[in-house]
Amino acid sequence: MKIYTLTRKQILPISLEQAWSFFSTPMNLSKITPSSMGFQILYASGGEKTYAGQLIRYKVTVPPGIRLQWVTEITHVAEPNYFVDEQRFGPYALWHHQHHFKQVGNGVEMTDEVNYAIPFGILGRLANWLFVERQVNAIFDYRFGVLKDHFEKEALQSS
Repeated sequence: MKIYTLTRKQILPISLEQAWSFFSTPMNLSKITPSSMGFQILYASGGEKTYAGQLIRYKVTVPPGIRLQWVTEITHVAEPNYFVDEQRFGPYALWHHQHHFKQVGNGVEMTDEVNYAIPFGILGRLANWLFVERQVNAIFDYRFGVLKDHFEKEALQSS
């Protein structure tokens, strides 16, 4: 199985506490996911804050327009520094997403590291080359822009 890695870093003009509050709230996922994915949270166990063992079930649309359910589990949490979500059921053979937060200068450095694998052997590799890698990158490009706008506006309003 071929495992692909995507790593993104972004500096946000917020405190570590603000970063943790936003990113550890599963309902905020819909704010940072492209609308074209039809992202819809169906269930989050244990309420509104992330904790180790939490299950989150949602529906999402993946190319070529297939609507499916995806279940992730929050497997590790070290508040306010990081948490990890892993796919339990969904489109990938492997999905392991680390979210790290570190106070730097006038903000927080947020690092996303995603390790993923596509099922179906050589066909999965071809699918990754044709469109999956581009889609995963596009999702994180979208998040980067939305987060930049959201937190810059918030910083301007509070000053």
